[in-house]
Amino acid sequence: MQLMNKRVRNTLFLFLAGSSCLQAPAVADVADRIVAVVGNEAIFKSEIDNRVLMARTQYPELAQDNALPRTILDGLIDQKIILAKAKIDSVAIDRNALDAMVKERLKQLGSRFGSTGEMESRLGKSSSAIRNDIRDELRNQQLIETLRRKKSDGLTITYAEVMAFYKENHSQIPPIPEGVSVSQIIKYPTVPAESRARSLARIKGIRTELQGGADFADLAAKYSEDPGSARLGGDLGVARKGQFIPIFEKTAYALKEGEVSDIVETRYGYHLIQLLSKEDNSMHARHILVGLDRSKGDFTEAIQMLRAIYKDALSGKEIFADIAKKHSDDPLSAALGGKVIASGSSSSTLAPSTLFPQLQKVIATLKKPGDISEPEKIEPPQGEPFYAIFRLNDRVAAHPLDPDKDYAYLEELALDNKNRQIFNQWLQQLRKEVYVRLSDI
Repeated sequence: MQLMNKRVRNTLFLFLAGSSCLQAPAVADVADRIVAVVGNEAIFKSEIDNRVLMARTQYPELAQDNALPRTILDGLIDQKIILAKAKIDSVAIDRNALDAMVKERLKQLGSRFGSTGEMESRLGKSSSAIRNDIRDELRNQQLIETLRRKKSDGLTITYAEVMAFYKENHSQIPPIPEGVSVSQIIKYPTVPAESRARSLARIKGIRTELQGGADFADLAAKYSEDPGSARLGGDLGVARKGQFIPIFEKTAYALKEGEVSDIVETRYGYHLIQLLSKEDNSMHARHILVGLDRSKGDFTEAIQMLRAIYKDALSGKEIFADIAKKHSDDPLSAALGGKVIASGSSSSTLAPSTLFPQLQKVIATLKKPGDISEPEKIEPPQGEPFYAIFRLNDRVAAHPLDPDKDYAYLEELALDNKNRQIFNQWLQQLRKEVYVRLSDI
């Protein structure tokens, strides 16, 4: 099995799915023609040519890959088949994340040109049309990824399966890149008392409407300040244990199906939660959120506290993990003694390149395990700013995979491969149900 080639091609396909709208129109030497039909949708040669051009521009090593057009066509066919299924299943997506990705992708695209006018001229579209194209492509990608997660929910892998995967693929597994393990203590500005009182009064009013017989989904659409779920009637989709902050998850799991919680306070504000269904390791819930206005908040208290914490941690007066559990405003990492976990994973080893630039600079100043950064204001690409200190737990140099020392990483690779095989089996079944006609590229 060509593991690495498949991984590269999967990555390439996702990149192309999210960037086809970023290409300047190709000038064709011959009239455009249809190269495939999927259901009632046609795929044109110009679309494949544009994707090939972009791929080879971004990945020069693909210049001699004569099979690239067919690879891209196959991927596009699979995408259309999957999207048809995703829409049938009414798969919900994280609209907050989608909005942030669209904004970031448009920013990256704009940086390639001297001005907005140049970008519009080169791409032959208005800024709003480009934004809509980006949104459609990224939304499709999110739908596919959400459906992948649903298909693999609860999937596990045994030690024997992991080692069999290693035996078959060890020569194709690349070296493990540099990784860091860090812990954090973060503080947000103090929320003014009057702001907190206003938000609490609003959520109480919504609760009164619910108690009077109003529909939860209707109230969520009308009042909730979580834009991602409000448009879906507050629906948060099916989530695995550990995906929500502890107090939210604990409250939701304690409910009976259909039951609505009392008011729950988290760092994000005040919530009313309705449990729709639950399993041992997952649940389906919706919520109504009334946020807290921190725009007039004061960082003075947060800065003073972090300076005191920094001194205590450096002197050894208190253990960093204990301080994080007591004082950090991030409930997910606080519950782990401040340890930061990679998104979508249980691993505490992060690739520095995946961190946003400001955080990369902070972590780069920490040279040896135990080093702690001074309090600094952090301004993430999405979300509100905060002050934080960071502790380097470990720094691991790039190295060949060792199946014993790097078992957790190997297990993740093997589980990902198992997920992909199951998903591909399902996809092959779908291919039998959808009309597909191909012609030569």
